[in-house]
Amino acid sequence: MSLIKRGVLSTFVGLVLAVLVLSGCRGGTDSSGESSSENTAVSVRVAEVTGGEIEEIPLRFSGIVRASQRATLTFQVSGTLRERAIELGQNVKTGDVLARLYNPALEPARDSALARIEELRTQFDQAQREWERSSRLHQRGVVSEQNLEQIAARRDSLRASMATAEASLAEATRLLEESVLKAPFGGQVEALLVERDEFVSAGQPVMRLSSPLGREVEVRVPAHLLSHVRVGQELPVWSVQDRNRAPETGTVIEIARGSSIRGELHPVLVSLPVHALGAGEPVEVGITPVRASAMTVPLLAVVRNDSGTSVFRVEDAIAHRVTVEIDRVIGERVMVHPGELAAGDQVVYAGTTRLVDGDRVEVR
Repeated sequence: MSLIKRGVLSTFVGLVLAVLVLSGCRGGTDSSGESSSENTAVSVRVAEVTGGEIEEIPLRFSGIVRASQRATLTFQVSGTLRERAIELGQNVKTGDVLARLYNPALEPARDSALARIEELRTQFDQAQREWERSSRLHQRGVVSEQNLEQIAARRDSLRASMATAEASLAEATRLLEESVLKAPFGGQVEALLVERDEFVSAGQPVMRLSSPLGREVEVRVPAHLLSHVRVGQELPVWSVQDRNRAPETGTVIEIARGSSIRGELHPVLVSLPVHALGAGEPVEVGITPVRASAMTVPLLAVVRNDSGTSVFRVEDAIAHRVTVEIDRVIGERVMVHPGELAAGDQVVYAGTTRLVDGDRVEVR
């Protein structure tokens, strides 16, 4: 039964298109013998090609504005917070001293390593002079080869000990420097997490610093929407606190993909214009899904000629023949496969019998 219906539909489409074949039968001259290529505009009616990609209603995802450059600062050594040179909300510059830690073992360790180097350097210099004297005596036959080798081995051992002591001094110096906390970049102090004279463990957060030079917001979206966003895409960002405010324009800079957890939301990072929104401000980021829609033209716009089926597309008041491939008839419109046509193009649906490719037209 489905084959019979399909045959009837094919016959119907064929009959409709046969009516339009007259456009291909237009003669080269009219009754007066004049050429058909004259510049007189042909009056036609046009309709718009529908379909292509359709944007749906934007979906909004909430997030909190934060600084693009931020850091939680810690000490790499343990000790007591002796000094805190800044206050909450204060602006600092790169390299400013923020806090100092007191550890009674750091300075003695540095001084001990320094004294050890001085001791070894003195011993090495003495061993070097002894080897030089013994070498001269060895040439005269006074000192044996074995004694000379023992003196050289002692000298080389002292050289290696000096290298080890220098490494220990560098380590002790770095640990002592780590007791001073400096600003890694210019910004504002967001939070103070430790009070003065409080014990601080190595790696314990002490304060948070953020830069005012950039803002960003992170939103989490379901996996099926990841195909509708891409890095570099611009998205609208609305302020939750002021609904009447026009949305800012953010740019997607990072998309997290791939997860083994079913139903997990994926982070999408959006960069915001400088000074557009304040850090900590709640916002909503809009993501607009785009779905594909069938491309259709009016049934009367389709004409048949020797090369197949086509339509006349109007561009700059000129009619151009565009070959199309018909899929099926839907009421008074025809679904066509995407080709040279695009959604929004103007095609002729009345007056096609008087047209040839390249004719000038007048749209009524």
